Amino acid sequence: MNINLQIEELALVVLESHQQPMLNTSLERKPTRFLGQNGVASGLQKGGTVNAMRTDSITIGGSSNNEPSNIAQQIAWSVYGGINQ
Repeated sequence: MNINLQIEELALVVLESHQQPMLNTSLERKPTRFLGQNGVASGLQKGGTVNAMRTDSITIGGSSNNEPSNIAQQIAWSVYGGINQ
């Protein structure tokens, strides 16, 4: 299975500038990994394009939730859920 995922716009205002590169790296890997491990909706299994989607919101707060890898994981699950709706 070949999965190409492109996130064109993501607005986060809670990150400090030094956290952004780590978030970017995690965002390049986690959503695609979740899709590869958990599969995609039957309507996309033979290919397709999702031009836009709404996803669940994520909650960021507390010291552990503000870590870039935790934020990326929440975003990844939200994107995965949006694709499989």
